[in-house]
Amino acid sequence: MTQATETVRTQGRLQDRTALVTGSTSNIGRAIAEALAAEGAHVVVSGRDQRRGGAVVAAIRADGGRADFVAADLDGSPEASRDLANAAAELLGGRIEILVNNAGIYRSAPNLADTDAESLDRLYAVNVKAPYFLTQAVAPGMVSDGDGVIVNLGSWVARLAGPTGGAYASTKAAMESLTRSWAAELGPQGVRVNAVSPGVIRPPDLDPSVAFSENLTVGTPAGAPGHPDAIGAAVVYLASDDARFVHGTVLDVDGGRTGVAVLAG
Repeated sequence: MTQATETVRTQGRLQDRTALVTGSTSNIGRAIAEALAAEGAHVVVSGRDQRRGGAVVAAIRADGGRADFVAADLDGSPEASRDLANAAAELLGGRIEILVNNAGIYRSAPNLADTDAESLDRLYAVNVKAPYFLTQAVAPGMVSDGDGVIVNLGSWVARLAGPTGGAYASTKAAMESLTRSWAAELGPQGVRVNAVSPGVIRPPDLDPSVAFSENLTVGTPAGAPGHPDAIGAAVVYLASDDARFVHGTVLDVDGGRTGVAVLAG
């Protein structure tokens, strides 16, 4: 006689937690949202593209997770960040327990002389001011609850300089510095703040025949660009109780790019 079996969804490390992930309609942000949801969190996916955001939510729900979408254009204004925080909190039952500041833009200039004021202002508005004001809006609720996690996204270029893209690199250096400052400020009040610093991450929907910065990974231990899932896994760790003694840390997930001497191939 065959015994009937029942499939039971396992309890994840973030079961029944609530999370907001900015810029999570594609690539790294999507991987983060999906990873958090897979571990049991109710995730608010946010971004500018309603269609792509809906696709991420549908994929999470199809896998048995919980997710909702909030359209947001984080332009660096306090109002835009507050509006997103309020809308997300409403969908999450009034509490945002995990905030992932992932949204950002990349604009590279050939050199210092070619960086105009408009481009510099836009980079800092989206990459620094927007997460600053969003954290400002979300952190008081976490402090009130005596519990919460904030994960910022840095970048390997924040500490390993190149001859181009200095303006962008400086915004990521700012976020890594804010990670340490916020950890010092909010840690004693029950809120852990850390960051993940991705290396060269290949977008999963990119044509396999198209080269993607492979030259930047030559001589590294990994030897090739990474997958967004690696960043998602790192964020899950930092958001979970497994990292309860981790404060103010920038976790390098870069295939060894910044920590190991790179040898020319």
